[in-house]
Amino acid sequence: MSSPPKTYLDLIKACDNFPYIPIAQTAHAEPPDPVYYQLLLPDDPRPHGFLHPAVVAAMPWTPAFSVSAPSVRPRTVQVLADADAAFLDVVMKAADSGAFASLSRRRPTEDFRVLGARGAAPVRLKRAAAPLFGIACRGAHMTVYTRARDGGGEIRIWVPRRSAHLHTYPGRLDSSVAGGVRADESPLECIVHEADEEASLPESLVRQHARACGAITYVGLGDAGSGLEAGLLATGILYLYELEVDSSVVPKPQDDEVQEFYLWSVGQVKEALLRGEFKTNCASVMVDFFIRHGIITEDNEPDYLDIIARLHRPLPMPTTPTA
Repeated sequence: MSSPPKTYLDLIKACDNFPYIPIAQTAHAEPPDPVYYQLLLPDDPRPHGFLHPAVVAAMPWTPAFSVSAPSVRPRTVQVLADADAAFLDVVMKAADSGAFASLSRRRPTEDFRVLGARGAAPVRLKRAAAPLFGIACRGAHMTVYTRARDGGGEIRIWVPRRSAHLHTYPGRLDSSVAGGVRADESPLECIVHEADEEASLPESLVRQHARACGAITYVGLGDAGSGLEAGLLATGILYLYELEVDSSVVPKPQDDEVQEFYLWSVGQVKEALLRGEFKTNCASVMVDFFIRHGIITEDNEPDYLDIIARLHRPLPMPTTPTA
């Protein structure tokens, strides 16, 4: 078993752990360097995702896709027309055939959007299949906190523990509220319904008082807790929110994804972080919260600027239609 991270920078690196190389060039690379196929949408030369060769070999491709021959560089998977229908057809075939364990653990239901795709409507891809196609996945995380009533105003943070039965990161610590942003919703709408489902927080409270705090980005590889096939590119955009509440607001699990909530001091959260108890991307969310609140500063953290840079990694795919 690997030892837990020892520093805040180690925590960020555990999430943003794909090598700092030109990722688009992996479509031209040769082993032992990382090798991926570019995902191309119709009439758009920009790669929107990066597929591992093992995924390309196992996927039951339909005539709606053109997959480059092994000898061709760059390696590409081209969607020929009607991306929504093409993705849905091939993903359901893959799920029915049992080609990928990750699709067996989570049936393809809700949709993510392919970020930056051109066109009037979002291009949709089943959430369970998004890591297989290596697209950038949107998430929204909210940190809920209160302040001690002893006059010092010390911050105390509501920290949930994930249920032991979950396929991904069972029993690990998480953000107060978090979820994947569906294709047709905004990050705030995601936070509103996840706050109700995971923490029993009223919609009116969240809409009135949740504060948007920017975003963090990372490029990683599926790890042991992620439930992903080995080698998959895991690119994340996490929209951040925070909600300060008084002592009368107590988050309570409503669905079966949260085991329990703890109300912890900053010191307790720090200790849990550095013991490696948090889900990897949630550790990054918490470190960003510490930076925003002056808990981590240039004066007390030797890796301060490196941490900030690694929390905002440039992504290898477009995030807007005009990028």
